[in-house]
Amino acid sequence: MSDAPQDLAVMAAPGRYLTFHLGSSRYAVSVTDVHTVIRMVPVTSVPLMPAHVRGVINLRGAVIAVIDLRAKFRMPEIEYNDRACILVFDLGAGSAGNRLLGVIVDAVDDVVVLAAGHIEPTPDFASQVDVRYLLGVATVSESVFAILNIKNILAVDGSLSLPSI
Repeated sequence: MSDAPQDLAVMAAPGRYLTFHLGSSRYAVSVTDVHTVIRMVPVTSVPLMPAHVRGVINLRGAVIAVIDLRAKFRMPEIEYNDRACILVFDLGAGSAGNRLLGVIVDAVDDVVVLAAGHIEPTPDFASQVDVRYLLGVATVSESVFAILNIKNILAVDGSLSLPSI
């Protein structure tokens, strides 16, 4: 019996991925998880929320929570520029419909098609990193992307319990 977290990890499947960056780090998420991408809009703060929860926005009549992925990843805070975006993720169906959550990123880069040959398993971090949040690493040309398990990342601390919209 192995107690390595890698045993529980799921590897990314070939397909289309949205790539974005936070600082100099590059990430990818499956396009099937992305509901929409919007330009940065004013976020209404909500009192007594964790530091990474920036507040709420109105997206086409639906009020959705917005988190700052930089803060979630414990990265230094920056002033966002005109390239900053909110990725809206569909976290699955609730009792009354979809559950949407916005995530602020520094910039969206591109949609790439990753073949099986582009995707490597999550590196062995000698059990120092919980690999439930990574689906693998992709290399395309000279670029390396961490493929995120965004649903696990957004659910990890239980700070958001969103009602169905």
